[in-house]
Amino acid sequence: MSANEQAAPAPLSSDEATLHQLGYAQELRRRMSGFSNFAVSFTIISVLSGCLTLYYFGMDEGGPAVIVWGWPIVGIMTLLVGLSMAEVCSSFPTAGGLYYWSAKLARTNGPAWSWFTGWFNFLGQVAITAGIDFGAALFINFELELWFGFSVTTHWHTVLIYAAVLLVHGLLNQFGIRLVALLNNVSVWWHITGVLLIVGTLTFGLKAGAHHAPAKFVFTDLYNGSGFHIGWWYIVPVGLLLAQYTFTGYDASAHMTEETRQASRSGPRGIVMSILISLIAGWILLIGITFAIQRSNYVGEASAVVAPAQIFIDSIGRTGAELLLLVAIGAQLFCGMSSVTANSRMIYAFSRDGALPGSALWHRVNKRTRTPTNAIWLAVVGALILGLPYLFNTAAYGAVTSIATIGLYVAYVTPTFLRLRQGSSFQRGPWHLGRWTYLIGWTAVVWVVFITILFMLPQFGPISWTTFNYAVIALVVVIGYAGIYWQVSAKNWFTGPRIQGSPEELAAIERELAS
Repeated sequence: MSANEQAAPAPLSSDEATLHQLGYAQELRRRMSGFSNFAVSFTIISVLSGCLTLYYFGMDEGGPAVIVWGWPIVGIMTLLVGLSMAEVCSSFPTAGGLYYWSAKLARTNGPAWSWFTGWFNFLGQVAITAGIDFGAALFINFELELWFGFSVTTHWHTVLIYAAVLLVHGLLNQFGIRLVALLNNVSVWWHITGVLLIVGTLTFGLKAGAHHAPAKFVFTDLYNGSGFHIGWWYIVPVGLLLAQYTFTGYDASAHMTEETRQASRSGPRGIVMSILISLIAGWILLIGITFAIQRSNYVGEASAVVAPAQIFIDSIGRTGAELLLLVAIGAQLFCGMSSVTANSRMIYAFSRDGALPGSALWHRVNKRTRTPTNAIWLAVVGALILGLPYLFNTAAYGAVTSIATIGLYVAYVTPTFLRLRQGSSFQRGPWHLGRWTYLIGWTAVVWVVFITILFMLPQFGPISWTTFNYAVIALVVVIGYAGIYWQVSAKNWFTGPRIQGSPEELAAIERELAS
């Protein structure tokens, strides 16, 4: 064999060839299976995180009927959004995901569409990490109060725990990438088993004197603890935030496609299956918890710092509640860990195309782990900043969940809108919706417009600095910053996703990382 033959590069896999066609080198290590890709999104949706940490919100904003029926309604609409995203993901399996899709699908002004999609996605990703890990901190603080008297009503206690959780998730993503991949797979079974364990315990393990709520209460009763008295036409829709916030984060399957084998099929399947299985598991969980509400203490349970924990205590006793809290906390920690992973990949990709200040720093890849280490810590610090207002404003958590939901869904649906405008010129990937594309796509667009307006509205009254929904402020700041930055500077140099080089240059990048 000649020296030239020995030096010949290994042939590209179909995934690497596709990534090269999109203009990028294989910088991240591609070792995820389709199941692992699904596991990341399923873990970030995490019905044991979103459903439980925002359960108090549903109890106040509409009560049992909104909790139980809002879930399948929102879940079905979310599935339509996810199906539309999955079709685009199949054509463009890249970590840039949403902002890359917008650039390639826009008929005109592609860089501008890409810029604003990316900034909405960045805001939503940071906020969803904040919402997940802050919720976990609240549950951990409640458990510590039961064990050691570490008060959950002292806000700096929760913020301290929150910072510690973020630190652990940052360290895991930096140094334990193989462990993170394993834990993502374990998380799927933890969530499914956890749902069955919680519902089974609440169904068959009631303590003496506790009673299940009647079916009429669970499926038809409404309750308004919002402080507003302007009619159910307002309260009931606002209460949908419980479900819609939980159904976020599944864009992770798109952001992880550069690390997934058979990405053009595995990424879309990860998006759709994570929503579908969460829809089923979450409904079972919410119905089980709602049946366990003790009607005689409804107001006390709804106003508790951790409403599900109080329901557990009232229905099965303190010891059982402590054990179920551990199950929920485990799931929430899995969820936050995966959220940091997905968030860092989005930051890595957006920075690869020069869109974030300091992009050269955030795009840098650790040669040893082949992970974007600096992007991980930007995600962690950004999430920490979003959680700090809780020190002064008890409504801050609800606002963070609104920010996450609005930011992500605007980014989710923008590529769908642009794809619909392309009509038959869109080049479908191996996974597509066929003749259902337009019905599903336009329904998804209308739904996202509706919820974007809805979740910026006041949630609790009377309106004051302690009840104000500052989601609108955060959105105005980000839109204003991105808009001014675009007009003053970025429109002159941001051209959308950059081509990293010729096939030879892409191969050189890959050899450098492998050395």
